[in-house]
Amino acid sequence: MYQEEYQRWLTADLEDLDLRRELLSIQGKDEEIKDRFAVSLKFGTAGLRGVIGAGTNRMNIKLVGQATQGLANWVKTQGGNQSVAISYDSRIKSDVFARRAAAVLAANGINVFIYDSLMPVPALSFATRYYGCNAGIMITASHNPAKYNGYKAYGPDGCQMTDDAAAIVYEEIQKTDILTGVSCDSFAAGVASGKIQFIGDDCKKAFYQAIEERQVRPGLCKSASLKLVYSPLNGTGLVPVTQVLSDIGIEDITLVPEQQYPNGYFTTAPYPNPEIRQALSYGLDLAEKEGADLMLATDPDADRVGIAMRCPDGSYELVSGNEMGALLLDYICAGRIEKGTMPKDPVAVKSIVSTPLADAIASHYGVEMRSVLTGFKWIGDQIAGLEAKGEVDRFIFGFEESYGYLAGPYVRDKDAVIASMLICEMAAYYRSIGSSIKERLEEIYRSYGRYLNQVDSYEFPGLSGMDTMARIMDSFRSAPPRDFAGIAVTAVHDYEKSEETGLPKSNVLIYELEDGSSLVIRPSGTEPKIKNYFTTRGKDLAEAQAKKDLLASAIRPLMK
Repeated sequence: MYQEEYQRWLTADLEDLDLRRELLSIQGKDEEIKDRFAVSLKFGTAGLRGVIGAGTNRMNIKLVGQATQGLANWVKTQGGNQSVAISYDSRIKSDVFARRAAAVLAANGINVFIYDSLMPVPALSFATRYYGCNAGIMITASHNPAKYNGYKAYGPDGCQMTDDAAAIVYEEIQKTDILTGVSCDSFAAGVASGKIQFIGDDCKKAFYQAIEERQVRPGLCKSASLKLVYSPLNGTGLVPVTQVLSDIGIEDITLVPEQQYPNGYFTTAPYPNPEIRQALSYGLDLAEKEGADLMLATDPDADRVGIAMRCPDGSYELVSGNEMGALLLDYICAGRIEKGTMPKDPVAVKSIVSTPLADAIASHYGVEMRSVLTGFKWIGDQIAGLEAKGEVDRFIFGFEESYGYLAGPYVRDKDAVIASMLICEMAAYYRSIGSSIKERLEEIYRSYGRYLNQVDSYEFPGLSGMDTMARIMDSFRSAPPRDFAGIAVTAVHDYEKSEETGLPKSNVLIYELEDGSSLVIRPSGTEPKIKNYFTTRGKDLAEAQAKKDLLASAIRPLMK
């Protein structure tokens, strides 16, 4: 069947000359053809994500058209104003894919609001809500290497699409022939007809205003003289992040020149992930040269941010996502209590794989901490639940250990723009009282204990990768470990058993150990990886690290 599909593509008008060249280059190469055509990228709650190229198992203009036709079919059943918002990042062909999605929607009679230039994930979530759209589309592959692109679908609440809606869209996609079943006119025709409109300055200004209203100590940054180095990692963060920081009074911003402007090839950071030191190396070098107080880097779609903080000895230390989540929660709670802006019965939300240190901090400040499944849509779901009760202002903060943060209900996805603002405000505040982010972090550890949270990832590439991952997860369930490295397992939480966890089903296992450590095992939702999340605690970092290393060595042979 895959050879037949390959031949169909060879004779079709693919519109993109790159696809034609690629198909010709693999003639007679069965394995290459099989890899591209034996399966199709599957649409789920995370949308689509894959390598850019020709075939049903690649991201290309035809696949984007097919996915959008499926989405259009769903939108037409939803009532409302029959509209969809679209944004895109700096990745290769992101603008092409965004315009194709808009053209398909317009040809289906659906109104489109599209940004006139690249904008981040939170701006898409905001526009979806601002215009009262039925859905939103974000063309991005987040922090994946340059050869990837993707397609995220959002619901009318600005949150990533629910399981039920995604299943219907997927069913519609499967009914749609990728080469002949898509209704599409030109992008220009959609603009001329008025079906495609560009998002105006009013929406952009409202987005920035919603962020700036969430300052904890308004006006503080104007007199703080904070010195910042910032890298957008060649993505979407440049305009919104610098705009907001300038608005709140941070003017001394040195941009990393090699990573300042959009560049989907990511030539200076092959893996543009702010969790990884290599991606921040240019920024770290520049921070040392400039003597900056802080170095920030946002990922290409600007929904996550990583930082390096200046230590008292002048060195720079990277801050993990768990540490920053704890720091921001602590800062927001203390600051809002001080300013009298803490709501009654405040709520914070974190993912089940994020640090329990946050639970301890929330308890200290009288904040209810809710733990949800991995994926920011579940944090968005908690906000929606509060909103439905007329209590949305109770939500003060949400985070995931993977560097995603949100303070406020104006969007329903993680937002590196507001996170950058609050991190800078926090740094400015501690500087103003003769302290620093580093010193505050050490104070938190002294108060609550030295937590260590680390993630090990195991990759399973190729067509057989998903089968291998499924076999490994099944083996943990069929032969449950009684201990890891001689440390007894005291409790197991299997999130496939929603009747026990109280949460929707998810392929996650959490092991609690007798020494207070914990281990989470879960397949990634977007990449062919199984992730192991370790939480250990010790009297100091060395003891906590030794515990983690012991556990990691015990589980490594089981990841095969």
